[in-house]
Formats: sequence, C-alpha cells, structure tokens
Amino acid sequence: MKKRRRFSSAFKAKIAMEALTERMTIQDLARKHSLHPNQINTWKKHFKAHGARLFESSSKSKQEGVEDSKLYEKIGHLQVENDFLKNALSQ
Repeated sequence: MKKRRRFSSAFKAKIAMEALTERMTIQDLARKHSLHPNQINTWKKHFKAHGARLFESSSKSKQEGVEDSKLYEKIGHLQVENDFLKNALSQ
C-alpha cells in the first residue's frame, strides 16, 4: 500500500500561484509536480478564498499577543498561589 504524501503550506501556495498565473495548464502543472489536477484546483480555490487573510492588518495579532501575555501572567500567578496553598496544607 502506498503511503499518503504530505505537502507543506508553502508548496501548496507555490503551486496555487503557478496555477493562477496560467502560464501552464493545470494538466502540465500536474505532470510537472506529479500531482492530480483536481488537487491543484482544490489548492487554487482555497488560495483564492483565503488569500486575503495575508493582507489583513496586524493589529489583530498584536491584540492577541497582549491577551496571551495577560493570560500567561494570570496562569503564573495562579500557579504560585496554588503552590503556596499546597505547602500550607501539608504543614
């Protein structure tokens, strides 16, 4: 039985970009990269649908980073408190 191949997201994006430029047909791209044409079309559709995310503003990621740091700080505080209470109960 043949093992299933896995492709990186960078490879998928590269193939989707090649398909979008239409310098080669989907059949030629499939032959060149040993892929099925349906797979290339799927990656192409996915890239068209979700490619806009690449150009979204980074303010969302900054907000998420701030929220993450607050959560990590809270986790650390709770761990210290938990350890203190464990020590108090064991004595």
